[in-house]
Amino acid sequence: MAISTLSPESATAEDPHETALEFADNRVLIDLCGEHDRNLAQIEQKLGVQILRRGNLLTIVGEAELRAQAAAVLGRLYARLESGRAVDPGEIDGAIRLGGTGEQTGARDGDQIEMFRKGDVEIRTRKKTVEPRTAAQKAYVQNLFAHELGFGIGPAGTGKTYLAVAVGVNMFISGHVDRIILSRPAVEAGERLGFLPGDMKDKVDPYMQPLYDALNDFLPSKQVGKLIEEKKIEIAPLAFMRGRTLANAFVVLDEAQNATTMQMKMFLTRLGEGSRMVITGDRSQVDLPRGVQSGLRDAERLLGEISDISFNYFTSKDVVRHQLVAKIIEAYDADEVKG
Repeated sequence: MAISTLSPESATAEDPHETALEFADNRVLIDLCGEHDRNLAQIEQKLGVQILRRGNLLTIVGEAELRAQAAAVLGRLYARLESGRAVDPGEIDGAIRLGGTGEQTGARDGDQIEMFRKGDVEIRTRKKTVEPRTAAQKAYVQNLFAHELGFGIGPAGTGKTYLAVAVGVNMFISGHVDRIILSRPAVEAGERLGFLPGDMKDKVDPYMQPLYDALNDFLPSKQVGKLIEEKKIEIAPLAFMRGRTLANAFVVLDEAQNATTMQMKMFLTRLGEGSRMVITGDRSQVDLPRGVQSGLRDAERLLGEISDISFNYFTSKDVVRHQLVAKIIEAYDADEVKG
């Protein structure tokens, strides 16, 4: 990555509060800046710095710590563009959240587990390459590759399920597992299953739709359909897991806060040889009847001291949906504290 950092003195003798970066490839620099310099504007707004563009130089003006962070972010994004990958507002936001850190390598799909042991943060699937956008997401993904059983707990929009499915697809296409099993408790949140039209599949599919959506982001839709027909991908309610041993599979239980204690125990004990299991949930969105204990809370209490099981927690700061989602979560959390 050909970027030179000039000293403040060589960049300008008039203002020492500047950091100048010199970029070797002007074509990549144009993509880095974005149309009408909109990428630079996003970094300026997020970090509170000013970025001036002159030829193949970018000069960052602001406090020393913020300048250093902006320089790291620009370096990360430039390296991304040099490797042939695009930069969009989401990637810029992720680079800012991660502080611009993270080395990239050209490891093959089969090297994915080893790549993560080295600290890299890419999940390769058939349709796209996924990268964690916050430090918590990075730690979560690393744990999913390092542990056979992991929990991701936190509010909506933090990527818990999305990243888990991405890891599952990666491990499936690289041959580390033979199938993917995605499950959710079919718990009514205001609408009764019995009042919905159609057979059992028609009644259950609306509950499973977020899992279908995630799969279709990572695999061609025709391939998803074929793999479902061949039972190499299963998407089913939690109740359908009883009595099974899930071997050589990547298994995800989503919305685990709506599993009862007995359901959670049943699901966790399905883990078979050669399998990985991920449990995701949001403790603030329990839809179980009043007085019924959430199995997710019990699992945290009972399994938290087992070193072979990873627990990763997310907050509103890890929300990667619309920026208003984080503010909404913070408002509800603040109200709960008052209450």
